[in-house]
Amino acid sequence: MKLITATDRYILRLTLVPMLAVFVIAASLLMLDKMLKLFDFVAMQGGPVSIVFKMLADMIPEYASLAIPLGLMLGILFAFRKLATSSELDVMRAVGLSYTRLLRMPYVLTAVLGALNLVIVGYLQPLSNYYYEQLQYELRSGALGASIKVGQFNTLQDKTALRVDSSRDDGRMLEGIFARIATDKGQTLTISAREGRFFAERNSPDTVVLRLTDGQIVQDGPDVTSPRVLSFATQDLPIDLPRIEQFRKRGGKEREYLLPELLRMGWDKTATPQTRAEVLASFNFRIVEVMMMFLLPLLAVALAIPPKRSTSAVGVFVSIVMVTAYHKINQYGQDVASLGKVDPTLALWGPFVLFAALIVWMYWKIAYVPGGQPIAGLERAFAQAGGMFRRLFSRKRLRDEPIANPDDGAGSTGGALAL
Repeated sequence: MKLITATDRYILRLTLVPMLAVFVIAASLLMLDKMLKLFDFVAMQGGPVSIVFKMLADMIPEYASLAIPLGLMLGILFAFRKLATSSELDVMRAVGLSYTRLLRMPYVLTAVLGALNLVIVGYLQPLSNYYYEQLQYELRSGALGASIKVGQFNTLQDKTALRVDSSRDDGRMLEGIFARIATDKGQTLTISAREGRFFAERNSPDTVVLRLTDGQIVQDGPDVTSPRVLSFATQDLPIDLPRIEQFRKRGGKEREYLLPELLRMGWDKTATPQTRAEVLASFNFRIVEVMMMFLLPLLAVALAIPPKRSTSAVGVFVSIVMVTAYHKINQYGQDVASLGKVDPTLALWGPFVLFAALIVWMYWKIAYVPGGQPIAGLERAFAQAGGMFRRLFSRKRLRDEPIANPDDGAGSTGGALAL
């Protein structure tokens, strides 16, 4: 007896195509939404465009951990839905293949993706969250060369105010420059220039040179009887770079800890109750999200089979709502458990047990009850609602159609009879 039959390969092929499509679409939509926000954030900070894609790369593990379960469930659901609507499922059942037997390859796929998701949420996601926070810090602090904001006054070392109208060449070329510098002797230098360019100072790594072109300098102060005006074609303005503090070490937040670190801190008796509650809530949240993937094939099959002589897609809608709602419940349970109000085991594994019992009942209903339909009530309600909309639409269309004039037809017929 073959371990993998032609039927298994056929079901696997039917599952892989929609699963990969859903995964790519879901991840792309999430990343596009985040990309727009990152572009606004980087533009406000005056940073280079390339930093947006680095930050998006750090968000891939988080989005993958959400898209993988959704793609797996919808891939299995669409595969069994196609088998059911084309009557292939009836043939397979008639030759003695049960639903449990048909789920062999989907569960192999689930085991592989579950292990991958465990690696993502346990190891890759904490590291990517830390690197994302680090990029945000460096962008705000100016460590990425992004401290000059266009159209705003920028304060450097509490003695230089700099404003530029526009910038080019990743912020190295400035146009429409206005600067006000307070010297140690109490004098004030007001500088305006058509353009300027930054150059690195070889002898002092903490200083950059802003080379100004076509401008004026106005010098004023308590010892100056009248302001002095100096026009220049080229003028070098040294600017001291602000000191940037080193970013914190990884572990400032519980979402940055690896799974072994969370487990070790959760069992550490010397840790504070608040810290233990946070790390245990995060640990249980990650584990319960991965364990939920092993129930998704049962849920997909239970919702994929429409009623006989029906092509209703209510199950697709219900599956997305159930998975999304369960994820939000887990997030709420983690937040409550992190505050120490509820035990993390109860807050996260309690909904898992209830949800698992519901899924097992739905699968038992479709697989072992003749004619069983776990969402028969919803199917009937949607069918009745669809019938009502169709009747209303047909009545409206009849009212809007013009009524033919009976005299036109009668007159032509009468004329023909007269002839």
